This record gives sequence, structure tokens and C-alpha cells, in this order.
Amino acid sequence: MAIKTLRATGHMGAGMTVEIMCGAHKVYMDQPKNSGGADLGPAPPELILAAYAGCVGSIGRIVAHQEKINLRGMRFEVEADYNPDRLLGRETSDRTGFQQVRLSVEIDADLDAAAKQDFLERVEARCPILDNLANETPVVTRLLG
Repeated sequence: MAIKTLRATGHMGAGMTVEIMCGAHKVYMDQPKNSGGADLGPAPPELILAAYAGCVGSIGRIVAHQEKINLRGMRFEVEADYNPDRLLGRETSDRTGFQQVRLSVEIDADLDAAAKQDFLERVEARCPILDNLANETPVVTRLLG
């Protein structure tokens, strides 16, 4: 299969809001009220966690369909630790990104615990969000205008 290019475009909205178009879908990101935002949407790091959970769920459905597993549902909890000092311009030796990401998954299927763990590992092996979190991806930045 050929390489597929995804695109998101956006602009700054009112206050701390950022409006992003992902295909035909508009996503609003904001900051909490105690950080100067209007809390109109999740903060960007929270969307990474949401994308990870969504990817595991989507790939879970694909794998279950392909392997004829009766997957009734999955529940997710994704947590991540980070030190906000660097993004706020404060001195720190911590990186600005997540120090650790933790995924907890509950799988509702007629599988024993070992089979559920094996299923989850196959799902994670196919998740592009996890791949991008776990591996260095080259990023190219260019200034327009």
C-alpha cells in the first residue's frame, strides 16, 4: 500500500483557543480557566492521550474483526506525567514532553487473561499513535510567509 499523508490545519482563535481542522472535523483546543483559557476543549497534551486511547480502540475493532473475536467492548484509561515548567519558560532539566505514558485497558471478550494480553499486544503493535510515542519520528518545520 502507498504512503498516505494526513493533514491538520489550524489557527489561533479567541483567547487561548486553537481551532484545528482534521479533514472535515473541527477540533478545539484550549487551556483550563486557571491557565488563562476558556476551557472550550482539551489542552494539546490531553489530545495525545485521547488519540492513543482512540487508536487502541479502533485497532482493537479491526484486529477483532480480522481474527473473528467477539469483542463486545474495551475501556481505556491513559495517564501521562510531565513537568510544565519548560513550556512556561521556567528553568528545568526535565524534558518538555511526557516522562511516562500509562495505558490501562479492560477488554470485554470471551478470552482468558493470557489471550486478552496477547490480543492487546497485537493491537498495540499496529497502533500508529503508540509507534509515534515510543519511537523518534523526524519532524520538519518550515516558516510560511
